[in-house]
Amino acid sequence: MAKRTASLDLAQHLAEHLASRCGKAPFVLRITEWRDTPIPVLVVKERQYRDQDQAPAGPDGQRPRARSILTDRGHLSGEPLYRCLPVLRRLVEGVSDQAGIPLELARYLTTEGLRLRGNLPLDEEAGAKLALIFRLQDRIKDLDRVELIALRVRQFTREEAAYWLSRTTSFGPTANRWAISGLRTMLGGHASDKGVQQLLERLRLAA
Repeated sequence: MAKRTASLDLAQHLAEHLASRCGKAPFVLRITEWRDTPIPVLVVKERQYRDQDQAPAGPDGQRPRARSILTDRGHLSGEPLYRCLPVLRRLVEGVSDQAGIPLELARYLTTEGLRLRGNLPLDEEAGAKLALIFRLQDRIKDLDRVELIALRVRQFTREEAAYWLSRTTSFGPTANRWAISGLRTMLGGHASDKGVQQLLERLRLAA
């Protein structure tokens, strides 16, 4: 009964306090499920605005208001998700409303919270860091490297996270791919490198 009450409380909080904020949030974290993919799936989406100067003017000569779209920046599921979950919770703890009151997003990155399906509003720092982690971990089978990347991305400043995310998304397919490859090595080393475990243990103690 207690578990059911907790789920209802989270669902109510999501509907009443978080859903309306997703329409303007710079990033959104979606808890969802995909066919043939371990559930749940976390998807980070970044809000982008259409350039008003490129929009055709109306009959009155006025251009329409800038419209935004949510662009996928990466996803996480299965073992990598649960391995990174403590880091992800820490990253979203600081997301607050305009009055500085925490939105309590870490409650949704728990066993109960991950049973729900919906969108969580993220600020620029949490969104950029989660997007980077999700993009960089893709296709890495070594979970130690995945966790190490997450821990090191968490240490980035907001500006650093935004810069490195832009390097992996804004320069065309080839340059983006090179940036992802380089960052994976810079932050997570190689699977055969003994330094991965050493640095991981040190960062776990400091976390």
